[in-house]
Amino acid sequence: MESKRTKFRRNDFDVNNTVNVTDPDSVSDAVESLFLDLYPHARADTLKNAIAYIATLYRGEHPDFSPCDTAYHDLQHIMDVTLASSRLMDGYERTHKDGTALGSELFTFGVLLALFHDSGYLRKRGLEDDKHGAEFTLIHVSRSAELLERYMNDIGMNNLSEIGSKIVHFTGYEVPVDRILIPSPVFRSIGNMIATGDILAQMSDRCYLEKCHDRLYTEFVLGGIATKRDEQGNEKILFASPRDLVIKTPGFYRGAKRRMDETLEGAHRYAEKHFSGEHLYLDAVESNIQFAEYVVENKADIGMLQRTPPTTPGSDQASTAADSRKQQIEDRRERAVDRRKNPEQRYPELLERRKSKGDRRKNPPES
Repeated sequence: MESKRTKFRRNDFDVNNTVNVTDPDSVSDAVESLFLDLYPHARADTLKNAIAYIATLYRGEHPDFSPCDTAYHDLQHIMDVTLASSRLMDGYERTHKDGTALGSELFTFGVLLALFHDSGYLRKRGLEDDKHGAEFTLIHVSRSAELLERYMNDIGMNNLSEIGSKIVHFTGYEVPVDRILIPSPVFRSIGNMIATGDILAQMSDRCYLEKCHDRLYTEFVLGGIATKRDEQGNEKILFASPRDLVIKTPGFYRGAKRRMDETLEGAHRYAEKHFSGEHLYLDAVESNIQFAEYVVENKADIGMLQRTPPTTPGSDQASTAADSRKQQIEDRRERAVDRRKNPEQRYPELLERRKSKGDRRKNPPES
């Protein structure tokens, strides 16, 4: 079990403030520690090699793939999801000691799913150089499945490679979860945990709202999901701007929470077992969403989003929305309190709001 987080969480660290999720080596060490604690007689080579391989892909050091150019779905996201998924599997293992445990092979299988779940955003060198990774948004999970299956075959996990190419679809929307063919219940549990880890990791990121504004909106536009066409062929705008995406984030959370609780069968609760009764991931998600609601209630002042997301391969492709937000921050500081100089006045009414809201994990807001 991990120790409790320290008071001030760093922007490039996980919810427990113990692992630098922009550093693959740091994540590798954390996952290996979990793995060996559960399976002291197993070898962690496959895990470590896979994490190193993914880092090579995202950095553009592999001859077949160009560097990651999706600023939101970057290397940090992959590392964060891998760590979160590993923690959920750790909680699962500590809950299932009656013969229904995963075991070292399926734990490794789950880590590979997490590592490769967004690899479909990567562009094939020489073949897709004129594309942007976000253009593959609607089919990226199928592309990820192909790359995952090939990698698993290459490292001798042929017995699970085809199953892996199906289970990775739990993380996306190309195939409804209830239509994914599952050979046994344990694979549904793994799929639930990896998909849940994907949701928890990104929404608990300390710079989640800033990333939605600066990075995710651009990917939505390039991926063709900022708008949609109705049955009559009329275009409907879903997200009109980076600011609009932030405004609609609380609504997205309500849907994501239902997905975690219902479709993914409440797998997020294994985090409590891992953290000895605490749910640090949902706590961090709730904090982000309550702040988003607070921003919306204050005329959606984007200048209130003042955190600086860390840089990893892909994140340097952030849009001009990042520059716009920086200007709005400066404008706000000129007309309001500069929180850097007055730390005791950092949104005191927000603190009261959080105290009065109660535990929305048990009582989520209605749509």
